[in-house]
Amino acid sequence: MSNTNNMTLLLVDDTPDNIKVLMYFLTHEGFRVLATKDGQSGLQKAKQAQPDLILLDVMMPDMDGFEVCRRLKADEDTAHIPVIFITALENSKEKVKGLSLGAVDYITKPLNQEEVLARVNTHLKIDRLNKALKMEVQQRQQVQIALCELNDCLLQRTDDLHQRSEELQQRNLELDAFAHTVAHDLKNPLSGVLGLSEALCLTIKEGDVVTEKMLSRLRMIHQSGKNLSNIIQGLLLLAGVSRQEAVQFAIVDMQAIVSQVLSNRMLYTIEQSKASVEIVTDLPSVWGYATWIEEIWLNYISNAIKYGGQPPQLQIGANILDNQKIRFWVKDNGEGMTEEEQSRLFTPFTRLHQKRIEGHGLGLSIVKQIVEKLQGQAGVESEVGKGSMFYFELNQKP
Repeated sequence: MSNTNNMTLLLVDDTPDNIKVLMYFLTHEGFRVLATKDGQSGLQKAKQAQPDLILLDVMMPDMDGFEVCRRLKADEDTAHIPVIFITALENSKEKVKGLSLGAVDYITKPLNQEEVLARVNTHLKIDRLNKALKMEVQQRQQVQIALCELNDCLLQRTDDLHQRSEELQQRNLELDAFAHTVAHDLKNPLSGVLGLSEALCLTIKEGDVVTEKMLSRLRMIHQSGKNLSNIIQGLLLLAGVSRQEAVQFAIVDMQAIVSQVLSNRMLYTIEQSKASVEIVTDLPSVWGYATWIEEIWLNYISNAIKYGGQPPQLQIGANILDNQKIRFWVKDNGEGMTEEEQSRLFTPFTRLHQKRIEGHGLGLSIVKQIVEKLQGQAGVESEVGKGSMFYFELNQKP
């Protein structure tokens, strides 16, 4: 007896003797055998029982085997079941027709039991192999999909890690520059304060009249203290901009802010440097944060005076751009800059012209962070020998 694992066969034949012989023989071989006597009941039984293979007679009344096979293959519930035709026909054309309808084989009457068993077992084995292969393909596809998803996930994680690594590297570079700049900038005014204070302590005696030299040293101490205050104020502002996530946007009167900077915060510097400042266009209102925008103007005007000509000549203006942004700018009459110098301008804690002007390297870094927080951009246009124009762009409306 063959090892059939209790597989189910369905016989569809209108001849009782054929059914009787096949049922006895195939049951004896270990199959579970079902039988129907016409095509319609065969279709119903196939859909209900889901046999492993169907033995289908071609010549039947009402509905022949070809029509039964066509309907079996048209129904997704039974299309997968292999069909073997049983026929007395020797016509090759009829056999081709049956195979074209989806049958897997023919068994010719009169039936030979060994041939029937061999063909049934062969096609059951082929069907098992096909199902196993299909399952393996599906499993491989699932594994492939899972690997693709895992690969995409790993690529995303790699990109994230790479981006974070770059950000961390950049922050480390800025931290190194920050430490160097702060150490350098605090050292000079502190040394001045300490040295001048010590000199005054050694020279002034009780009852002495304050001389012009002493007053000069006191003024130098005062200026060093102001420098320290400016450095600390810049550091606090930079830290505040970096930490603040939500910005309180509002319409900002740019004309009023520039007037405030020129007539109040920069008045002494303008007078001391004998600078001339001309506002050459109207300054439209923008969408932003007034406190920060005032710091932008303070830095730009201060830099224009420091690096301008002798005496400094400044022009302030604005242009409305096509993208609903407004570009504000400050032009100076200084030496101008090379492209390489321009590329380093907005790097945190970077100085230019260190021998000519001492600064604390924070101003343009603060400007860059402020403008980006305000959803704009900052930049410079300059040419050696023709001065520089520092600008920033902000949205005209929300």
